[in-house]
Amino acid sequence: MALKKVVLGILAISGAAAVGGWFSLDKETRGLLATVPTNRDVLFWTEPQRDAAFRALDRIPFLAKVNVVPVSGTPSPLPQGDPLKLKSDIDAYMAGQRSAALLVLHDGKLRLERYGLDFDGSGRWTSFSVAKSFTSTLVGAALKDGFIKSLDDHVSIYIPDLKGSAYDDVTVRQLLTMTSGVKWNEDYADPNSDVAKFNSHQPEQGMEALVSYMRQLPREAPPGTRWLYSTGETNLVGTLVQQATQKPLATYLAEKVWGPAGMEQQATWLLSKTGKEIGGCCVQASPRDYARLGQFILNGSQINGQSIVPDDWWSEATTKHADIGLAGRGYGYQWWTYDDGSYTARGIFGQGIFIDPQRKLVIVSNANWAGGARDPVASEARENFYREVKNAIDQEAALPAK
Repeated sequence: MALKKVVLGILAISGAAAVGGWFSLDKETRGLLATVPTNRDVLFWTEPQRDAAFRALDRIPFLAKVNVVPVSGTPSPLPQGDPLKLKSDIDAYMAGQRSAALLVLHDGKLRLERYGLDFDGSGRWTSFSVAKSFTSTLVGAALKDGFIKSLDDHVSIYIPDLKGSAYDDVTVRQLLTMTSGVKWNEDYADPNSDVAKFNSHQPEQGMEALVSYMRQLPREAPPGTRWLYSTGETNLVGTLVQQATQKPLATYLAEKVWGPAGMEQQATWLLSKTGKEIGGCCVQASPRDYARLGQFILNGSQINGQSIVPDDWWSEATTKHADIGLAGRGYGYQWWTYDDGSYTARGIFGQGIFIDPQRKLVIVSNANWAGGARDPVASEARENFYREVKNAIDQEAALPAK
């Protein structure tokens, strides 16, 4: 889904710093960025600009600042499995998706790994709203660690500057499920929408800009009665975790996920203009590490037999808590859910991590959809691909044992 802090918050090029930053880039990246975006809105970048920027957001100093998530000391293996036999033409599917990476991990083994757009597994690709599910997982870790006492606590307990606002009556759980009932407009074509205005908001003295803006929003429905997609609320979730743990999100992600899951490459997390990680957007990571994250979650996010989250977290987080108006689908704790028990993290322009516990299946997608941020044609094609992979796994399981 579209993420406002990238859509509207990437820093503009500025003077000598821009020149210095440009020449600090490696030759390959400078070549990719011959048509580097110069405006702040990803939705108005050209396709070649997106191709370049999506793989290099954290290597363009004049566009973005990041915190680094270090590599694990002991990378976990991703053994090769038998090639997955699919009926469709994978090359044609990837061309239609404008895929940068497509990985299928089944029972812990790589059954498919393909790259496109002159990208390969040694690089990092931005996640956009896939990061929402990362942030949600850190809420689970903070709950297990005791930094958050209960999901039924009011958000204002952890973000005191929200006291007296419409969020004063909203629980952590309602924030996670985007059912706060607080008014929000995420229309990127509307210059008067919240997503367009909040980034230029002048914060109250001594208050984080995001919180200062969000605390002014009016109530539109009783808490828990209506679902409304709001990246602003996921950014609040990130602020909540930061304030509860007293740690940057990148640091907590490294401690709870990146290290324990055995990630092979460092990741980066984009920062807001106030220097905090953007909870609703933009972790940059390698496709294989996105796959490792999916496998880590599939395995119950365990370290030495102990989960980093409460015992019932995954059953709760990946169950439909909100009706999104699509048959068989819903919204959990920052995860998009399916009634068959599978779930997915999604980002604009074709980013995704699909997880199917029943089939022990993880599918990673990185792309630059030609049809725009939400591209309904590409989105439906990806849903069809998920179904085809599931059918192929089922057919294999039905074959007689060798």
